[in-house]
Amino acid sequence: MGRAWRRTHLGSESDRATFRTLHTASLASPALREGLTTTSAERSIRHLRALLGTPALALTDTAGPLAWDGGGQQHHERRTAALAVATIEAGGTRSFDRSEVGCEVGGCPIRTAIASPLVVDERVVGTLQAFAPSPTAGLARATDEVAGWVSGQLELAELDASRTRLMEAEVRALRAQISPHFIYNSLGAIASFVRTDPDRARELLLEFADFTRYSFRRHGEYTTLAEELRSIERYLLLEEARFGDRLRVTLNVAPEVLPVVVPFLCIQPLVENAVRHGLEGRGEGGHIRISARDQGQEAVIEVEDDGIGEDPERVRRALAGDASLDSVGLGNVDARLRNAYGDEHGLIVETAPGAGTRVVVRVPKFAPGVSV
Repeated sequence: MGRAWRRTHLGSESDRATFRTLHTASLASPALREGLTTTSAERSIRHLRALLGTPALALTDTAGPLAWDGGGQQHHERRTAALAVATIEAGGTRSFDRSEVGCEVGGCPIRTAIASPLVVDERVVGTLQAFAPSPTAGLARATDEVAGWVSGQLELAELDASRTRLMEAEVRALRAQISPHFIYNSLGAIASFVRTDPDRARELLLEFADFTRYSFRRHGEYTTLAEELRSIERYLLLEEARFGDRLRVTLNVAPEVLPVVVPFLCIQPLVENAVRHGLEGRGEGGHIRISARDQGQEAVIEVEDDGIGEDPERVRRALAGDASLDSVGLGNVDARLRNAYGDEHGLIVETAPGAGTRVVVRVPKFAPGVSV
């Protein structure tokens, strides 16, 4: 008979101390990943003080205090701005004695301070100040190490913000890339119906207004698949007005994937690419098929045309962001999908000259940080 296993040992004291340190750091990290602000400083400082074990701790930006944790706040916080200036001027971790800390309250445990600069992209953005009864080499080193870790978290926050700004700039560029060609053709098609069929001209003008309102909206990096497909239907109605019977469209969408969240303008450019590069070059027009189906943890969206096809090498260059190619946002869409969901969720493009084009988008139904 086997002997039941019992957990009788949780590791050495050193192991447990390491776990506590990592756990405490993990509690401070989410706030710091939002950047150095009063709110993030107030949310993280208690955990940072626990890492150092000092009677008090302060976080400042370059102008003055953001947050304080521990005793003595009423007669020490006013000194943090001066300590921050001195630390920034020194360009590294500094120790301050009793005369510089300036405590005149009897029995106060705070007599000295160690301050380290917080650096993001080689630029000092603030300081971490540890207050204690007396300075020690161990506290100086620990403060310096914790300040380095905080700086690393702030670097990641800046990277996240830069990535967001880049994605927003790419969406703006994509709008600019799509709009001139489409607006010119749409208004031309609408104008052609003004005399012959005024009712249809009015309907098309409303579709055009709704489409452009969606495409140029300023809120939200993400949208639902239902909203994206609704905009695509408006786009295709306008293109059908131009192409007439030469453009045939088939949509096959599973209702259960309509609420799935996708990057804004990630499917519409694929459809425009199918029209512009797949069908415009064919006098007889062609057929575009759009499908969206449920596949376990993912929604799979496909855009396919039976047009003139493309050289796979040119597609590879377009996906790599070659601006010299007249491709409607393939590289942009691919980059935003990879940024949102990981490299395994980039565009899959199947094409060859004379064989049409099929583009596949696989989108997780749920992904961290992805929401409308």
